[in-house]
Amino acid sequence: MSVSLPQTDLILGVVGAGAMGRGIAQVAAIGGMTVLLFDSRPEAAAEARQYVEKMLARAVEKNTLSAPDAQAAIGRIRPIANLAELAACHLVIEAVVENLKVKQEMFAELEDIVSDDCIIASNTSSLSITTIAARARRPQRIAGFHFFNPVPLMRLVEVIDGLLTLPAVGDALMDVGRRMGREPVRVKDAPGFLVNQVGRAYTLEAAHLVSEGIASFADVDAVMRDMVGFRMGPFELLDLVGLDVNHPATEAIYRQFYEEPRYRPSVLMQGHLDAGLLGSKSKRGFYIYDGAKAAPVAEAPAPTECPYPVWVSRAEAETAARLLALLDGLGVTVEGGERPSANALCLVTPVGEDATQCAVAQGLDARRTVAVDMLFNTQKRRCVMSTPLTDPAYRDAARAVLGKDGVPVTALRDSPGFIAQRIVAMIVNIGVSIAQQRTASPDDINKAVKLGLGYPHGPLGFGDTLGPKTIQKILVSMQQRYGDQRYRPGLWLVRRAELGAPLTLQD
Repeated sequence: MSVSLPQTDLILGVVGAGAMGRGIAQVAAIGGMTVLLFDSRPEAAAEARQYVEKMLARAVEKNTLSAPDAQAAIGRIRPIANLAELAACHLVIEAVVENLKVKQEMFAELEDIVSDDCIIASNTSSLSITTIAARARRPQRIAGFHFFNPVPLMRLVEVIDGLLTLPAVGDALMDVGRRMGREPVRVKDAPGFLVNQVGRAYTLEAAHLVSEGIASFADVDAVMRDMVGFRMGPFELLDLVGLDVNHPATEAIYRQFYEEPRYRPSVLMQGHLDAGLLGSKSKRGFYIYDGAKAAPVAEAPAPTECPYPVWVSRAEAETAARLLALLDGLGVTVEGGERPSANALCLVTPVGEDATQCAVAQGLDARRTVAVDMLFNTQKRRCVMSTPLTDPAYRDAARAVLGKDGVPVTALRDSPGFIAQRIVAMIVNIGVSIAQQRTASPDDINKAVKLGLGYPHGPLGFGDTLGPKTIQKILVSMQQRYGDQRYRPGLWLVRRAELGAPLTLQD
């Protein structure tokens, strides 16, 4: 099979004129390609072209596209009534319903129409490219070309090689992606590919810790936004996407990985799905919606008085130093002794451990012990955690001390890793698993997650920012505390932590 796509006069077929298909048509047409757009519903292709024309007109109004370029682009989109009209295509992208049987039948039809040199790509987000191609006459010319919704705004596209895909096919799709103005990343066929694997960590770990009664949905979202820098909290994201979309995808990835614990679905999500609490589309999910916006969740006002002297444990030297600097900036006087006085508020700064572990290991009075998360940004929010024995008066005193400058302080029940530590550690751990399996390169893993999910760092970037040893410590602590293989550190992480090497190091 000869694999070469023309640099000019490329004819692209798009099968499926829904939101994804019309978006692909739009970026392809702007990229100079002739687009033949087909849909099984006769009117759909023409309607999609009209929609694209409106989007291009808006782009002209915003001065992001010139009027002549918009006219030329819309002129390159041609709705067609029959699949047979795709015979002249150099490349066909399938964007039909996420159903294996439907896709395999579509590929069989296309193979009877297009030339033997035509590349056929699937925009599937969750189905195996190898499995889709398994019944094809020429599986070597089939690959994944996974765009993200809304296509014109999302710069990322995943190029997925099936087990039988010719490398030159993926090379050609990488080039086409760039010509469409996208940022392509190369991915080997795997459940969830790259972005959808990593995305499980953010939402699943959040759901697991809420299920354990550690914090509320709003608390988790606030911490991840304010302390870690995410644009949306995990439950805000779930409500936007819809549990009817997210949870089945999670279950599919879990099954395809033969029940790998890292991807274990959440009973909490299943319950909300069963109750029809899908998110903004159903006006109720983890939040209640009035129109497009969620009703605000009131935050309890912070106490203002701390009647106790304050003592800070130096057991975790780095995080303790950060807390001492913060308290100094707040004008808080801290006891200087190696041990706290009889009625002092005891502040500990664990990495991976819970407040109870700290109190027991350090011989502190659990009734007066409160843990503070100093691993992340504390300028917009702070996070404290109590033992089961912590006197509420001491918990409130800790909130008062840490909130002296008006910065909100979120109080949690005891948990190894607080909120942010455990969620970020799981994001990193799934990222290193993808690297270990050579599903994608370290650079592509980071780039794909930042572009496709909008995270402040890629998974390996998070790990290198906090330090591989720190991430390993958090995961080991959680694994020991829970006895759950979900938290076992990946070997890619362990080896680089032991060697003092960055997680982006490719071997």
